Amino acid sequence: MKKVVLDILDILEKNSRMKNVEIAKMLNISEAYVRRVIKKLVNDGIIKKFTIDIDPKKIGFEVVSLVGIDTEPESILNIIDMLKKMPEVKKIYLSTGDHMIIAEVWAKNNEEFSQIIFNKIGKIKGIRKICPSIILNRVK
Repeated sequence: MKKVVLDILDILEKNSRMKNVEIAKMLNISEAYVRRVIKKLVNDGIIKKFTIDIDPKKIGFEVVSLVGIDTEPESILNIIDMLKKMPEVKKIYLSTGDHMIIAEVWAKNNEEFSQIIFNKIGKIKGIRKICPSIILNRVK
């Protein structure tokens, strides 16, 4: 992939609201070219959506955790479906390594987090093990 395309992606990743004309000025290219590149990236499915990056603590979620979840192999799809329905679960990833599923969970406080882990996620049939890791600070 061309460096200019990667540069456009890098800029949009940092600020998806940046105007095409601003991107063009930063990269010393035409606004029309930026527009064409972005349209192609969207059409090709490289850019899946333009979104926002929320600071959970500023909206009242003091506990953010990455939760590793190990399951019975035959239950994994059902567990994912159950996790998708939980508003506290913001992101879900299938993974290799220590855990089959990694879920990002937001809670207002430690008590709510415990309730989510033990009384919601922990009660889903087919889960073998839950390993929460609370995020102290996002560095990058």
